[in-house]
Amino acid sequence: AVTFGPGPILRYLIRHRDTVVVHRINECDERKGTRGMNRRLKRANYVADHTVFVAGWLRRDLAVWQAKSDSDSSVILNGADPATFHPRGHVPWNGTEPLRLVTHHWGGNWMKGFDVYQRIDEMLAEPAWRDRIAFSYIGNLPPGFRFANARYVDPLDGTALADELRSHHVYVTASINEPGSNHQNEGALCGLPLLFRDSGALPEYCTGFGIVFDPATFEAALGRMLQDYGRYQSRMAGYPHIAPRTTEAYISLFDSLLAHRDTIVAGRPVWRDPVASLAAQLPA
Repeated sequence: AVTFGPGPILRYLIRHRDTVVVHRINECDERKGTRGMNRRLKRANYVADHTVFVAGWLRRDLAVWQAKSDSDSSVILNGADPATFHPRGHVPWNGTEPLRLVTHHWGGNWMKGFDVYQRIDEMLAEPAWRDRIAFSYIGNLPPGFRFANARYVDPLDGTALADELRSHHVYVTASINEPGSNHQNEGALCGLPLLFRDSGALPEYCTGFGIVFDPATFEAALGRMLQDYGRYQSRMAGYPHIAPRTTEAYISLFDSLLAHRDTIVAGRPVWRDPVASLAAQLPA
């Protein structure tokens, strides 16, 4: 992959005025409690003719993007590869063995949902739950964090990850302010109903294919899943967030932008805002 900062893009536009620039927003300060990411993205966005958000909540709920109009921005949800993440070989829960929960995260930031994952780990030692559920965590952990009762698996990807996911029954994601990831897509496409936090993009990706929760209602949501597992599992074949659908949406957008290239370029003087154009060239 080759990356370009806004400064080189701006200078390229001066020489090649017929270029159309699309900026994809899939990050924010809110996901990890950082400062400065939203500001950097906003500054870089000056050079973009069209902005793609990977979830509607980014454009709708974050103040930094609320001035964006439908005419110069779109929402295109991510999709996972169904050739790798598929339900073939997955055996649904039989209702008698422990319900096997799983999640996976490459990043080990606490806001990936470790308040809830830690609670599940504690539940595995409690008489009310220890014979009813099991939990596997795949991926990296926050520094110094260890599970006492859950099964830990080193980070996986591709076929190995899909095979591991398919050996479970329910996918849980407790990520906070998730901009729009693929982890829930990968679990769902493997046939696993979703337990998902009411935060960030997760409701956009997960609603209709599982049960929503917040930390105070997680145990109740899990109890509902134990009761109604079959109903939710039967829906998973219709999970829509697949890579071909996402690709088609981007191609359709690019075709539309190219068809209107002359109008876009005419309405985009590079130096329309001298302060913003200079700021875009500053080092990140």
